[in-house]
Amino acid sequence: MKDLRTIGLFLILFIQAPAGFASAGQLTIAKANKAYADGSYSIAAELYLKVAEEGYASPGLYYNLGNAFFKVNDYARAILWYERAKRLDPGNEDIDYNLNVANTKISDKIEPLPELFYKRWFTSMIRLFPVDAWARICTWLFIAGLAGLVVYLVSRVLILRKAGFWGAIILFFLSLFTFLFAWSGYRDTASTSEAIIFTPTITVKSSPDESSTDLFVLHEGTKVRLLDNIGSWYEIRIANGSVGWLPKTSLEKI
Repeated sequence: MKDLRTIGLFLILFIQAPAGFASAGQLTIAKANKAYADGSYSIAAELYLKVAEEGYASPGLYYNLGNAFFKVNDYARAILWYERAKRLDPGNEDIDYNLNVANTKISDKIEPLPELFYKRWFTSMIRLFPVDAWARICTWLFIAGLAGLVVYLVSRVLILRKAGFWGAIILFFLSLFTFLFAWSGYRDTASTSEAIIFTPTITVKSSPDESSTDLFVLHEGTKVRLLDNIGSWYEIRIANGSVGWLPKTSLEKI
């Protein structure tokens, strides 16, 4: 537990709270913060969860939920909420750190398939900033590019026209890249193609049928990717590339 990082419980929630957020929700958060500070982690988790179920989404709220569940040794739920926090704030080192700590507490230690270098680079760029930050950067770069284009069109000074032209080209090019980062980050955030196993031990099947062949065993807290669904079953893939089928009731989407 001592490795767990906690960050400004009061600040991270109240600073990010939208202006229209109900005072009742803020009061619940305040109660949850106090319960956490007092060591009543189960009560804190219940209160944070109540706010989340009312539709309030924040990396700070999700992070605190992960911390509260970690403190009561509910590692599957801790991982679930850290993963949700990471989707909203992918570059947050505290979220990454606590998620890694939580993953050391579960049974399955799965070696992921190696990624191609350009995929690793693209993923690392997406995670530098939250989606809204990439969107703002894209907007400002595009506006700056338009300004450069205006300088090129209206200026009668040759050096200014050249600077405006090449500046606009570079800025438009950069805005295209940042748009790709923003769009990819948004797609990952909106996607529900990943899930956490919430059954202590479960056998992955070769097809969506209880009588089908047993392939391998997974445990609570393991993250899987959802590939397909048939009836009450999901086709899943784990980090090492192995594929199989699991009942929907054994998973919770991130």
